[in-house]
Amino acid sequence: MSDSNQNVCRRCRVEKTKLFLKGHKCLTDKCPVERRAYAPGEHGRARRRILGYGIQLREKQKLKRYFGMTEKQFRLFFKRAEQQKGVTGENLLVALERRLDNAVYLMGFSDSRAQSRLLISHGHFLVNDRRVNVPSYPVEVGDVVSFREQSVRSKYLKAMVEGHKGKTLPGWLEVDREGMTGRVLAFPTRADVTLPVEEHLVVELYSK
Repeated sequence: MSDSNQNVCRRCRVEKTKLFLKGHKCLTDKCPVERRAYAPGEHGRARRRILGYGIQLREKQKLKRYFGMTEKQFRLFFKRAEQQKGVTGENLLVALERRLDNAVYLMGFSDSRAQSRLLISHGHFLVNDRRVNVPSYPVEVGDVVSFREQSVRSKYLKAMVEGHKGKTLPGWLEVDREGMTGRVLAFPTRADVTLPVEEHLVVELYSK
């Protein structure tokens, strides 16, 4: 991301929502959003009323940071969603949910989406037995996501996958943890996006 030097926990506090950017830490009582449920900075505790453009901007930033994207990447996804049939906001969310880095994270093959992007970029994953190193690659129904042969032998990666054994999977995915593979059963729907976001505000922002 373009603001990668910013402390990722600060991003969650700015949005006042868990974006799950720090893996396991987000699930513990050490999560800064749990301990300090207000914006960072000297005036973080002050009540500031946000209206109009500010509300739309916050929804867009929340969604962009949740999926770990730059403004340029996010705008490209929006343009594609706008050109498709149906509701633009829902098209956008489904397209974002279908990203390979998101699918890898949801399958429990990484501790965070940021780690998913790193592992994918380094060539650790195959889609239908073909190496894919593009985190934004859109998965299709029937796709099989797996670790490459060398990666399967990694004790670190094996332990990480085992550590997510009890993770709840969305209905559009299935996982074989012993074989370290996952399959896309269906396209995700709006209901599969667990982040509390009002996508229509994002559409309104870009429609100005």
